[in-house]
Amino acid sequence: MEQLEQNETTGMATGRRTFLKQVLLGGGVSLLTAVPGVRLARAAGVTEALLLSCMDYRLIDDTERYMFERGLRDRYDHVVLAGASLGAVTEEYPAWRETFWEHLEISIQLHDIKRVILMDHRDCGAYKVVLGTDLSKTPGFETDTHALRLTKLKGQISERYPQLAVETLLMALDGSVESVG
Repeated sequence: MEQLEQNETTGMATGRRTFLKQVLLGGGVSLLTAVPGVRLARAAGVTEALLLSCMDYRLIDDTERYMFERGLRDRYDHVVLAGASLGAVTEEYPAWRETFWEHLEISIQLHDIKRVILMDHRDCGAYKVVLGTDLSKTPGFETDTHALRLTKLKGQISERYPQLAVETLLMALDGSVESVG
């Protein structure tokens, strides 16, 4: 006996074969749009910025929320490197630097971005690994250390792409953000 599937669009039960035919013949698009949490790519629009942030899982939601609150939801490209600015300027991982610059160039070419947002964060594990010290124990020194890398990268970006505005930010573990550098 044919197993029945619930059609997300109509709420009606259909046979598995019928369900699969609908999906394969294009009905899948309408079915997917009715599934909670599934978004289809939107048509090309205005992209304001490129965001560079760290890979730290603790701050992914806070970073997204911050960008949303600034009115940039779906309006920025996002590059993720361990250490954010540190990853883009460190000598220890030259491939990371190259990756950042390649992504920035593509973002400019494809999306005509107008600014770069550099967002480091406090208690960063990449800073601990690369610099060999836990900066979080001395918040002032931690801020200065991040500001140094953020300012260095900002200068490099401004030198290569003077038309781009560059912001340098530091996020705390509570999701608050301050301008530094």
